[in-house]
Amino acid sequence: MTNREEIIRNYIDGYNQFDVDRMVHDFDEAIVFENISNGETNLSLTGLQAFKEQAEQAKNYFSSRRQTITSFNHQENQTEIEIAYSATLATDLSNGLKKGEELNLQGKSIFTFSGDKIIKLTDIS
Repeated sequence: MTNREEIIRNYIDGYNQFDVDRMVHDFDEAIVFENISNGETNLSLTGLQAFKEQAEQAKNYFSSRRQTITSFNHQENQTEIEIAYSATLATDLSNGLKKGEELNLQGKSIFTFSGDKIIKLTDIS
């Protein structure tokens, strides 16, 4: 499971550094991404190009952002991580949050693997 942890840490490091190429280094071309917030799926994407486009757009929302892994839980072909998330907004958002506001959240991400490739990523907050 150490290799999975290295792959996930590489993804998180890329996320924290706004480095999309590093984030997707271990993604399968047919990656499935889902974001679930308050029990509702608010974003679902299929394919590496779609994920990269969304990740590039998301960079514009934050002046800083940091995911910190607090635990790993390995299953057969999945690894679930608990994360502490902090970010500072770079722009006003439609939900009323304003530029400069700080976000501090707890969440989890579930990485589904096929060999050493991530085939699905689900973010839950």
